[in-house]
Amino acid sequence: MEDTSKYLIHAEFTADGVIERSDVVGAAFGQTEGLLGDGLDIPDLQSSSKLGRIDVSVEHTEGRSTGTITIASSMDRVETAVLAAALEAVERIGPCRANVHVADIEDVRAAKRREVKERAKELLATAFDDGVLDSDELLEEVRESAKEADITEYEGLPAGPHVASSDAVVVVEGRADVKRLLRYGVKNAIAVEGTNVPDAVADLTRERTTTVFLDGDRGGDLIRRELAQVGNIDYVARAPDDESVEDLSRAQVDAALRNKTPYASGDTPTAVTDGSTETVPTPTDGEPTPSDDSEDADGEGDVAGASAVSTTAGSETATEAAETATEAAETAAEAADTRKESAETTGSTEAAVAVESVEPASLADLAADVVESGEARFLDGERVELEAVAAAEAFDALVDADPVPAVVLLDGAVTQRLLDVAAQRGVGRVVGTERGEYVKQPAAVRVHTVSELE
Repeated sequence: MEDTSKYLIHAEFTADGVIERSDVVGAAFGQTEGLLGDGLDIPDLQSSSKLGRIDVSVEHTEGRSTGTITIASSMDRVETAVLAAALEAVERIGPCRANVHVADIEDVRAAKRREVKERAKELLATAFDDGVLDSDELLEEVRESAKEADITEYEGLPAGPHVASSDAVVVVEGRADVKRLLRYGVKNAIAVEGTNVPDAVADLTRERTTTVFLDGDRGGDLIRRELAQVGNIDYVARAPDDESVEDLSRAQVDAALRNKTPYASGDTPTAVTDGSTETVPTPTDGEPTPSDDSEDADGEGDVAGASAVSTTAGSETATEAAETATEAAETAAEAADTRKESAETTGSTEAAVAVESVEPASLADLAADVVESGEARFLDGERVELEAVAAAEAFDALVDADPVPAVVLLDGAVTQRLLDVAAQRGVGRVVGTERGEYVKQPAAVRVHTVSELE
């Protein structure tokens, strides 16, 4: 009956006593019998499957009974309404006075239509997503999968398929950068996967013509500096400021690689913005070498050339200051070592002791002052204190230190992270209360503990 019903009659009742479900069904049968004629008696309608079973729910509260009556009907709207009105004629249920009220006649088909409509909306929103694909999207998906498949590994690092055989390589930061260059046809890129340049990449740069193509942020600059110390850079290309190589368009990538700058210490390429670039030229014998784009037939390129020289001069001044401080510290140490060896060769014990006290003695005193101070102190080549910071902030302070110190004294362990930035900034010596865990000591940085200087 439920499969063929058109309407549901919902009625509510109250009774002034305790009644049961059977009392409600009996009242509906008995008090409506003959009321509407033989054709609309409930038993006859149920026998002809025009009316479903009578569902009743009853609750008892404080000596009163309340509940609901639900009847399924497959008759038309008029007959169903008449039968529903007849239910309200019931005045007694069992031995108790009662009141019956029809609350609603629900159109079952309308409810089904609502369900069908909601389900159709859901299917329309989700079921056709995978099937709607135009030709451009199809070609792009196939092209992307082919480019992704081209990514290989070189010594465990993400690389293009031509890295092993090409006589030139492009060094980038991560796997996403390699993938982006592959999309644009550059198949000889290799990623360093972090600021700590792997030995495999450093060795590769010494054997091949190397172009460094890094992000336009501080991380890219740090990687370039470290690679310059452990490897060999021939050319430098750079993404626009605060942008990553993996986000560049084809025009930006082509422009950056086309206008790559020959690398020399202190050179910094300008960012590619809209497919064109200007580079900071390297001075030769004190004269600027303007780029082709900075000159024209009227000689207006002189302004751009003067600006480029100023930029380069500022960069070289900072670099020379760092190199001078480092060389001063190394020269003093080498002089002390030379005098010590001379004293030992001649057998003069007193001379050897004197040499020992020339350089380490005063540095040892300064290092001893740092112990249990919780500080890191930056010294120049003459051991004059430049800056004192909390030991925990030594890394960040050294990154931004100006001028660059020649010696770093630290109340704490010397870590790989601190050594890397010391090498990148040009620090000559790092002294800590203990040696931390590090796997690679830069050749340009000397490491001591305070106890070694005593």
